[in-house]
Amino acid sequence: MAEAQKIELRNQGNPSRAQEDSTPAKDHIISLPQHNHATLPQLQSPSQLSLHSILKQWRWWTVVLLNIVSVLAGQTIATLLGRFYFNEGGNSLWMETVIQSAGAPLLLVPLLLIPRKSPVTRPPLRKIVPIYIVLGFIIAGDNLMYSYGLLYLPVSTYSLICASQLGFNAIFSYFINKQKFTALIFNSVVLLTFSAALLGVNSDSSDSNIPNGKYPLGFVFTLAASAVFSLLVSLIQWTFETVIKAQTFSWVLEFQMYSNTVAALVTVVGLFVSGEWKGITAEFQGYETGKASYALTLVGTAVGWQVFSVGLIGLISLVSSLFANVIATFALPIVPVFAVIFFHDSMNGVKVVSMLIAVWGFLSYIYQNYLDDSKAKKLAGEENRKDIDPVAFAMELDSQS
Repeated sequence: MAEAQKIELRNQGNPSRAQEDSTPAKDHIISLPQHNHATLPQLQSPSQLSLHSILKQWRWWTVVLLNIVSVLAGQTIATLLGRFYFNEGGNSLWMETVIQSAGAPLLLVPLLLIPRKSPVTRPPLRKIVPIYIVLGFIIAGDNLMYSYGLLYLPVSTYSLICASQLGFNAIFSYFINKQKFTALIFNSVVLLTFSAALLGVNSDSSDSNIPNGKYPLGFVFTLAASAVFSLLVSLIQWTFETVIKAQTFSWVLEFQMYSNTVAALVTVVGLFVSGEWKGITAEFQGYETGKASYALTLVGTAVGWQVFSVGLIGLISLVSSLFANVIATFALPIVPVFAVIFFHDSMNGVKVVSMLIAVWGFLSYIYQNYLDDSKAKKLAGEENRKDIDPVAFAMELDSQS
């Protein structure tokens, strides 16, 4: 357009020449339509696109890393405090179960403070409310089985058996979330299954705080809870992909708050129906480390499980349920170490071998993720190396005007 204007100014004194010179110019010059500068797309070079892609990837990994820290810290603290509750005189299974979901109302504070993008597309209530209710009941039952496991098992054994949840999740993810099942993932499933089975045949209940003869029951409950937990995270991923269709932090908080509120209400009903509520006052008065310690133990456990759950759901919505479960399983070598330090759990040869097998299974899955990530980066790099044709870009704008 600028070249055409120069030709016109140069030939204003000679109309015939202006007509002669300007005619061919129209054949070779692409006239961009008059667009508002506020809405005109900016033509970016490959280097600019690459920088934008890198910054976006860094932001994504920062959020993922924060969720990973939340999962590891929340799970480790909550598990250790749960065992501490039983060791120091707590004996209510339903109280321990209630606490695992009772911290859900605390999420209302960050939920109100986080600004929401407008407009927000929300799924119909008739679709999302039943999901909250069903998942809330599943969470309540799962938490109760985990409470039985913590009561009847040393915390180191409990944590290692929980590693089997990755194997269960691989199966559920394959059928529910269409997760591909590679040789490395299969190897991970087999190893984690062997790890849990090895502990199952090693009925070590030498801990003085563990009820005699309850080890097999604790093993069964913990293994069942791990299977239900794996089903739960696959259903959460399915909900985010097919119903919510969003990956915002506000949705993560909202989902966690509503589903856990239902779970808390269900377990409170269980607390009163079972009659265990009658012994809470005596439990509070007779807690070995004092009343303040009793209250802080329950509050810390509640906060720890909420931090864990928010990080877990964040990873499910951002990556996948299988990846979230892998990170949760990563705490398996952490909790037993702290259990030996704080609770003096025995760490015999069978537990060490079981831990090494579980770590091997965990690393097998991590390596599979590394291969997938490397392949994705290679494809993304090939796309970024493609040159942008400015003439084609201008012609596209002209055709859209």
